[in-house]
Amino acid sequence: MAGNAHMLNRNEDTEDASETDLAKHDEDDYVEIKEQMYQEKLASLKRQLQQLQEGTLQEYQKRMKKLDQQYKERLRNADLFLQLETEQVERNYIKEKKAAVKEFEDKKIELKENLIAELEEKKKMIENEKLTMELTGDSMEVKPTMTRKLRRRPNDPVPLPDKRRKPAPAQLNYMLTDEQIMEDLRMLNKLKSPKPPASPSSPELLPTTPTESPAHRFEARIEDGKLYYDKRWYHKSQPIYLESKESTKISCVISSVGTNEIWVRKTSDSTKMRIYLGQLQRGVFVIRRRSAA
Repeated sequence: MAGNAHMLNRNEDTEDASETDLAKHDEDDYVEIKEQMYQEKLASLKRQLQQLQEGTLQEYQKRMKKLDQQYKERLRNADLFLQLETEQVERNYIKEKKAAVKEFEDKKIELKENLIAELEEKKKMIENEKLTMELTGDSMEVKPTMTRKLRRRPNDPVPLPDKRRKPAPAQLNYMLTDEQIMEDLRMLNKLKSPKPPASPSSPELLPTTPTESPAHRFEARIEDGKLYYDKRWYHKSQPIYLESKESTKISCVISSVGTNEIWVRKTSDSTKMRIYLGQLQRGVFVIRRRSAA
């Protein structure tokens, strides 16, 4: 019995020893496998780094291809944007050039019309002055004095020109406007016109009084290209009504504002008229505002 028990204990010790050796062998295999995996991963990383430096890494090539596509797309968009902006600038340039040419032509036409109207107005003024002088018998022409020239004798010395007396050129400085001069001439003609003799049967003549009351003075001046008239400001292209002494009411538009006058254009026939500040101040013409509609 004792021999059997001894054999049983020996078998158990053998089994325990074999289990310990197996566990130790498994642990060594795990460490070896882990070390092998580490070395393989390290070798893979080194290989990828080498491929990256050489430019043959697949992931690097993939990302480089994507960046290249984005670069080409941005270049294409930039070219399209540049072409679009160039076309827009070219269109704006052509449009502005046409507008400048049109404005230049309009200004030339307006300047020509203003000069023609001014010359026509001066022509009418001169014709009216000539007619007035013919009616009143006045003449501004200076007639040359008739002098007798004697024939020089052969032995007489050659007469020297008289330098002491030098005729001064005739100059007339007009301080009034053409309208004011014409109005003064009309008043002189009325004063010079003969009065009809009173008949014996007519009643006693009373002192004559002027039929018209003194003209109302209006405040009118031009500042910074605008007209200040009757406590209101008027500017170019503003629609107005123009009233005259004959109670005529004309629809007009202010075409330009000068230094001492304004030009208005009638809406009915587009003819232009020049109105002086003196006429507005004396009430020869009256300006009223008009709506643009």
